[in-house]
Amino acid sequence: MAFCDFVDRSVASEPLPLPRHKTLALLVGRITTIKLGYWAAVTLGELALPRVIDKSFTERFPYSVALAVLASVLAFLWARWQARVIDRRAGGIERGIATIATTFAAASVVASPAMIPLLLIERERSLEGCPASIACHIEAIWLWVALFSIGIVFIPAVFAASLRGTRPLG
Repeated sequence: MAFCDFVDRSVASEPLPLPRHKTLALLVGRITTIKLGYWAAVTLGELALPRVIDKSFTERFPYSVALAVLASVLAFLWARWQARVIDRRAGGIERGIATIATTFAAASVVASPAMIPLLLIERERSLEGCPASIACHIEAIWLWVALFSIGIVFIPAVFAASLRGTRPLG
């Protein structure tokens, strides 16, 4: 048996710390980081798209939808992975009423203001090429509503559903 094998097995067999305040901070930090990353990616993508694809809103909109779908799928995968990663200092995050409630509270309160720039961008997109500042591209607003729903409901739901189940007592 090599020394590396012994070290790896001894570290793996150590019991993980029980969830405490550190675990709650870990949960809030993880879901907030995922949400902020999601909003930043979609917002930056929406800002860059007209510069990369020099077309009218109608011709460019399918690219916006594709970008939104890609960012959403990546956020779902990231949320699933982060819900299961075990921190050596704080422990793992286990599924329970408190952790699920904290996931949704942190996601809706802490990270939600980051979606406001995207709302402003989509509102501007809804006015592109329209007379007298009347929104003629309502699909831009609907895209924002869909992204808002994904960020507020679905990303936290994927995170919460991916949390490890509670350990059996005894």
